[in-house]
Amino acid sequence: MNKRIASYIHENIDEILEKWRCKMEEEKDDRFFQIMSDKIVESIVREFGELMISSLTEEQATYTAKLDDFSVQIVRYGWSISFVLKALTNFTEIIYEKMDEAEYLNEGNFQSHRDILTNWITPLNHSIVDAYSVVWEKTVSLQKIALQELSASLIPVFEKISVMPLVGTIDTERAKLIMENLLHGVVKHRAEVVLLDITGVPVVDTMVAHHIIQAADAVRLVGAKCMLVGIRPEIAQTIVTLGINLNDFTTTSTLQKGVEQALAMTNRAIVEVNI
Repeated sequence: MNKRIASYIHENIDEILEKWRCKMEEEKDDRFFQIMSDKIVESIVREFGELMISSLTEEQATYTAKLDDFSVQIVRYGWSISFVLKALTNFTEIIYEKMDEAEYLNEGNFQSHRDILTNWITPLNHSIVDAYSVVWEKTVSLQKIALQELSASLIPVFEKISVMPLVGTIDTERAKLIMENLLHGVVKHRAEVVLLDITGVPVVDTMVAHHIIQAADAVRLVGAKCMLVGIRPEIAQTIVTLGINLNDFTTTSTLQKGVEQALAMTNRAIVEVNI
């Protein structure tokens, strides 16, 4: 019976997919069908249909491989999980409608066909959602690692002077990465002064300050000095209100002022030369 339904879907796949595409284009919460080129949409629509047929007719290994490939693509194109579920629901409804219109369903076979479709679509839902979730979590994890590495690197700006720009929220996991990169960078670049630039940190609370103080203490242990720069007025007010002690830090409001002080600490200065 599965093969009969699969055969019916295969024979009518063009019309089914066209109706499915039109129905999905009406969805208000996703812009995929509105912003993608017709060529990409046609490719995804066709792969979706092939995946549905594959789940009924092919070996589990073949279906799983197609499912994994399709999941990677829809994650890359930004399909939400709700949009994926809606796509499956719409596809099933269209098959019911088409089979009913063609008088493929009757009182004698309606229940059996319904049971077959239900037994097909339920595990299919689960497998697609599971595959989507795995790919999505992997993608988010890789993006998070890349972002952490990019936003926690020590950059040498002058001999003996390096800067670490911090961007975004600092949690315990990221603070550990900052500490590791900071200490590694100080030794690698032979830095004597390190500027921690918190211009891009939206909130400095007690926990964030604790992580920064720990990083500064670690820098001092390897023979360098740590300076905190980019302290905005609202951040300064928060630090004072929370009673956070930064007496061991040299602090400045901007990176430019921090670099000037760091040069002074290393017995250098930027001077204007008239030629």
